[in-house]
Amino acid sequence: MRIHVTELRDGDILNNDAFNDFGLHVLSKGTNLYASEISKLYQHQIEYVDINPRPQEEVSARTIESGLNPKWLPTMQPIYQDVINGYEQLFLEAMQSGKIYEDDVVHTFQPLVDNFKMERDVVSMLLLLNTKDDYTYQHSVQVGMLAYYLATWLGYPESEAVKIGQAGFLHDIGKCQISDDILNKPGKLSEQEYELIKKHTLYGYQIIKDSFGESLAATVALQHHERMDGTGYPNGVKGEDLHPVSKIVAVADVYSAMISARVYQKKRDLLFVLKELYRMSYNELDAFTTHTFIKHMIPNFIGKQVELESGEIGTIIMTHPSEFFRPLIRVNDRFIDLTAERSLEVKQVIL
Repeated sequence: MRIHVTELRDGDILNNDAFNDFGLHVLSKGTNLYASEISKLYQHQIEYVDINPRPQEEVSARTIESGLNPKWLPTMQPIYQDVINGYEQLFLEAMQSGKIYEDDVVHTFQPLVDNFKMERDVVSMLLLLNTKDDYTYQHSVQVGMLAYYLATWLGYPESEAVKIGQAGFLHDIGKCQISDDILNKPGKLSEQEYELIKKHTLYGYQIIKDSFGESLAATVALQHHERMDGTGYPNGVKGEDLHPVSKIVAVADVYSAMISARVYQKKRDLLFVLKELYRMSYNELDAFTTHTFIKHMIPNFIGKQVELESGEIGTIIMTHPSEFFRPLIRVNDRFIDLTAERSLEVKQVIL
C-alpha cells in the first residue's frame, strides 16, 4: 500500500526500496520503520513510500493515541510489573538482612533487557507503564531501563550496557533504610528529613559493597546525586572525579523522577522535562551524556500531537539534530518550522 510519510506508524515495513529525488538509496525493502527511519525519510524529502499491508487488529484507543506498536503493551506490561515485584523483594531483603544477592539482581533485571528492543518509543513506553503506585520500586526499574538505553546510545557494548542498567536498577537500594513516612511524605521535607534522605546514597553503597564488594553498582549508589559543579551529595565530588557511569545514572534518575506522578508531584510535560535536563547540563549534569540522552529521546516525539503557545494543535513530523526543541510541525495543511518561526514554541505534548 502506498502511503504518505506523515501517516507512517512504528513497525510499518517497507515494501520497496526508498530513493530520494537524486536517486540516492535511503532505505531498503523490508526495513522496519521506527522514529529514526521515518525521520530519515523526512530528511531526504521523500513524501510517499510503499509499505506492506498492515494486519487488521483491534487496537485500544489508548494505544493508538500513544503511537505504540499494538503488539507491544500486552507483552511488556506484565514483564514490567514482574520486575517491579522482583525489585520489591530485593528491597525487603536488603532492609532485613543488609545484603542482596547478585544472582537475584541478574535474574530480576534480565527479562527487561531481553524485551527492551521490542519497542523503541521510550517516551510512550514509560508513560504507558508509569503509575502512581510503588514509586520507589517503579523509579528504580525505570532508571535501570533508561541507564541501559543511554549506555547503548553512548556506544557501550551490550555486556557493559547491561551492567550499567543493573547499576541504575540498584541505585536507590539504600532507601530501604529510610522510613516509609519520610519516603512517601505528601509534602515538602523538613531540613532534618532531607538530611536523612540524603543518607540513602551511603546506605546503598554499604549494602552493595557488603553484598558484592567494591563494584560499579556500589560506586553508582554512592555518586548518583553528585553533580558536576560539586553541589551534589554525599561528598561534593565534581567533574572528572565522578565515575562516567554515575553521570549516566544521574541523567536517568532526574528524568524518571520528573516524569513520574508522585503523591506530592504531578507529572511534568515531557518537553519541559527535557528542557530542564538541557538547562542542568550547563552546570549540574554532564553535558555530553545529557545531550546524547536528549538527542535520542527527541525523535520519539515524531508523530505525536503538540499544542503551540499560539493555541494551535499540530503533529511533530521531523525533529532537528541540534535545535532539539524546535521541530517541524504540521498544522492542518501547512507546515511550521520552529527553527524559522522563532516566536513560536511548543507549549505541551498531547498524549
